[in-house]
Amino acid sequence: MNPVNTALWFIEANFKREISLDEIAAVAGVSRYYMSRAFGAVMGTSSARYMRGRRLSEAAALLANGAPDILSVALDSGYNSHEAFTRAFREQFGVTPESVREQGHVANIQLVEPITMDQTLLTTLTPPRFENGPALLIAGLGERYTCETSSRIPAQWQRFVPHLGHIPGQVGQIAYGVRHNSDEAGNFDYTCGVQVADFSAVPADWSRIRIPARRYAVFTHGGHVSDIRRTWATIWGRWLPESGHQLADAPDFERYSEDFDSRTGVGGIEIWLPLQT
Repeated sequence: MNPVNTALWFIEANFKREISLDEIAAVAGVSRYYMSRAFGAVMGTSSARYMRGRRLSEAAALLANGAPDILSVALDSGYNSHEAFTRAFREQFGVTPESVREQGHVANIQLVEPITMDQTLLTTLTPPRFENGPALLIAGLGERYTCETSSRIPAQWQRFVPHLGHIPGQVGQIAYGVRHNSDEAGNFDYTCGVQVADFSAVPADWSRIRIPARRYAVFTHGGHVSDIRRTWATIWGRWLPESGHQLADAPDFERYSEDFDSRTGVGGIEIWLPLQT
């Protein structure tokens, strides 16, 4: 069983209590950094958000079935007060616990059901090549995302593409999609950018990223860019845990070659995964 499947099984068996990322990672036999990245890349949500959603969904089902004491449901769900439980419940579902108990059903709220590993996300992966990547200065448009909001990344590219070829200090015609500043809650920065000679003339509101020289596993993504999540899912969910390599705590990036056509979404795309040496 790969680390993400192990994490899913462990969460489903234990989500009613507070589980730390360290505990999940230890059970799966990987680092906390790997687990925070892999779970989000494969499942499309962070482990913390998934656990909270499952816990509150179980609570909603109890309330809809007439649980008489909301505080008891709150305590069983890991909240130490009625107020904290109500606040989290409203943030998750947009309604109060009282209203769900009164209506006696959950048809109007979106429960978080148990996730099973979607094997359709896993594609046959061409073995990577290994390269010592040079230091890069990347400048471009940056946004902060969660796993759930990352579907907005294509719109970010739409805003960036018209700048290509007109960026002060641009080096070459290759574009980069850099994921950096990831945290354990599944939040991350994503920058659409290009390599520049220096940052002196880069617009003040643009992101600037210094990527040091390091060792990478480089994967070729074949097919349409909209299908790139399947390649990422395969790397995180299958290749990396089976490879014996250790992930470095460093930016990873998509590299869009000169023959990539942003209008059609096809052309040369590579994924560069930083490795510990």
